[in-house]
Amino acid sequence: MKPDKKIFGWVMYDFANSSFTTIIVTVIYSVYFKQVVVNSGELGTALWGRAVSISMLLVALSAPVFGAIADHSRAKKKFLFYNTYLAIIFTALLYYVRAGDIFQGMLFFIIANFGYNSANVFYNSLLPDIVSRQHLGKVSGWGWGVGYIGGLLSLILILPLVKNNLTRWAFPAVAAFFWLFSLFTFILLKEVRRGSKRTNYLKTAFQRISLTFRNLRQFNQLVKFYISYLIYNDGIVIVISFAAIYGATRFGMSGQELVIYFMIAQVTSIVGSFVFGYLVDRIGAKKSISITLLIWIVVVLAAFFCINTRQFYLVGLLAGIAIGSSQSSSRTMLALLTPADKMAEFFGFYSFTGKMAAIIGPLVYGEISRISGSQRWAILSVLLFFLTGLFTLQSVNETAGQKRAEEWSKPNIMNS
Repeated sequence: MKPDKKIFGWVMYDFANSSFTTIIVTVIYSVYFKQVVVNSGELGTALWGRAVSISMLLVALSAPVFGAIADHSRAKKKFLFYNTYLAIIFTALLYYVRAGDIFQGMLFFIIANFGYNSANVFYNSLLPDIVSRQHLGKVSGWGWGVGYIGGLLSLILILPLVKNNLTRWAFPAVAAFFWLFSLFTFILLKEVRRGSKRTNYLKTAFQRISLTFRNLRQFNQLVKFYISYLIYNDGIVIVISFAAIYGATRFGMSGQELVIYFMIAQVTSIVGSFVFGYLVDRIGAKKSISITLLIWIVVVLAAFFCINTRQFYLVGLLAGIAIGSSQSSSRTMLALLTPADKMAEFFGFYSFTGKMAAIIGPLVYGEISRISGSQRWAILSVLLFFLTGLFTLQSVNETAGQKRAEEWSKPNIMNS
């Protein structure tokens, strides 16, 4: 299979939006919020955890509705556009957040993160429109790999700003990066339209959500995967949200050091995404995810026991491999277990489960840090999510689930 302009347009969105999660969520704004905006020890960690959790709650509540509307109206690309620009606008507005602007800093981030995560519902659901089922793992891996290249480039571009104490300018710079490269997606990617009619989309959304819950009972393996993902994704969200805060707090790493640290980690993320993209197609998504979760367990234990910055750098290299591969493999497994004509709806539910779980993890991590006064003990909570998620995943019969998804047809849905 050779990449065409549809695939190129699709993967370029990963390239564009990775600047947001890399700079805003993980590396720069998270630390800026804790150390500059709040500047009150581990209270900043707790408030950051609450901001992440609130944004995830909003996504969790809206994602099934958005997914059902998009599926019915065949307007996935339109909703991708709206949510993308919501994220871009409020990312740029973070420039106006200064020391002491706690409410404003939380509000702007919550809205931006809501837009970013909501857009991903529609972006993920467009994957089966551009590639056949047998190549889903490969193309999903390309997306994550190219996304980490975008994250690496955004880190390189904002490094001079951080070095010269112009951190606030990094936020509109990220917005500009996100906007510029998302244009490739909106210009090149054409949504497959199978016919639709004007209707009351909100009413239809709730009807289809109700139908989704009934239909899910007929996809036992998909339900099991949802439960597993709900658990282990919480651990991934904690790592993404608090990794830079952990390095800055425990090892006193500066903004410049953190940027360089995550530039190095991005390289292994790129390798992990591409390698596991091919591995999924060879050994299956379940085995691939299991391998990544074992890597995550090692990462958490290593982060707990490491005692200096040099050791923490080695942890980052390993975490880079785990994060790209686990997210890519998870997206592929969902697509394999989902009927072709329920993609937006079930991807919306996938986002719902992931974000519902992600409400808990950041809160737990933040509050343990605040109460204990140390993030070193809080990081052990992440271990529980990965272990439990790995154990639950083993109950999924990937072959049976994929067969069920392929047999499912539109008349079955309409008559269920």
